[in-house]
Order: sequence, then structure tokens, then C-alpha cells
Amino acid sequence: MTITWKTGEFSARAWDATAEIRRRIDALPLLTELADGTLDVNRFVEYLVQDDFYLRGYTRALAMLATRAPSPEASGFWATSAGGAVAAEVEMHAGLMADPVLAGAPRPAVASPTTRAYVNMLQTMTAYEPYAVGVAAVLPCYWVYADVGARLAETASAVKDHPFGAWAAAYADPAFQDATRQAIVFLDEAAAAADDATRAAMLTAFVDATYYEEQFWAKSYQQEAWTV
Repeated sequence: MTITWKTGEFSARAWDATAEIRRRIDALPLLTELADGTLDVNRFVEYLVQDDFYLRGYTRALAMLATRAPSPEASGFWATSAGGAVAAEVEMHAGLMADPVLAGAPRPAVASPTTRAYVNMLQTMTAYEPYAVGVAAVLPCYWVYADVGARLAETASAVKDHPFGAWAAAYADPAFQDATRQAIVFLDEAAAAADDATRAAMLTAFVDATYYEEQFWAKSYQQEAWTV
């Protein structure tokens, strides 16, 4: 018997499946200290540099999705995200790093173990797994950031002379929130066209990527480095 999936059903299930991870994310010191402006500058620079390493790999994952998308609309969305939205975030980071206070902080020369593992997972999912699984893997980067960022931006906006206010405000930007909503639509479309086994793999990929989101922030705060 074929089961018809309702619009939004898979995304709601995936979001619910990550509730405990997202609860832990909300309590991470990197995010709480970013929100109130007390985050140590060295930790903020570590996060920004790791995010640049991550975004360069994430761009390749999105570009791969664009080549495998089943419709011109989906292909165009992923290609635009890879070529435009992510590039704009990298540019924003460069502007932040030009600040004299940040410019003097030490910068990691390579991606951390967690950053590299997360990027490798996304690129594997988008290149070798079904398109639908790849979509599920890249979605938490949109959705979790949009969810966390909206609250973080609201808190940060109430702090006078917030040192990281520009970063916080970017994730509450209406264009980013709109892109997130569109990405969720493509997730649900992919789930509706998939079979049960693929949907199960999609859910696993979504949960795994959300876990990596948590670990990415946690390890950036810890300034994780490779050990010999």
C-alpha cells in the first residue's frame, strides 16, 4: 500500500526527532555568550575561522545537490545558495575579521577534527547517497541556524554596543529566514517522492547533521585542535 505524505509531515518529524539535541544547542556557552556579548574574542575568532573552513566545504555539497536535483526550481535554489548566500556569509566574516580587535587574535591554520568530519559527512551524503538524503543532510545548517539565530539576534539587539552584533543580526535577516523556509519545502518534496527506506535514511542524516551542528559550536568554544 502506498502512503501519501502530507505537506510538512517529514520536516515536522525530523524537527521533533532533534528536540533533545536542539535543547542542548540552546544551552551551549558559545551561543549564550555570543547572545549577551561576553564571548572571549579568541573563541569568537576560532568560531569564525572554523565556520569559513566549514562553509567552503558546504558550498561544494550544495553545488553537488544542484547537479542532482529533480527539478529546475530545486537545482536553481541549491546553485544560488552555493554561489551566492554562502559567499555572502564568507564576505561578512572577512569584514568582521578586519576589526582591529579580532585581527590580532590567533587563527587556526587548518579545519578542526570536528569541522573536517562534518564537511566530509555532508559531501559524502550529497555525492553518494540519494538526492533526498543529501537534502536532509544539508538542511540542519539552514534550519538550526535560522532557529537559533532569530533568538540570538533578539537577545543581542538589547545589549548596548554588542561586540558581535553584526554577526548575530545576519541570522535573523528576512532573506535568510525565507531561504530556510524554501529549503524545508524541498526537503518535504524529496521525502514525498521517496520510499520508506530512503525516508529512514533521510531522518538519520538529518539527526546526524544536527548533532554535528551541536558539536561544531561546542568544539569551536573549546578551541579543538589536532593532537599528534
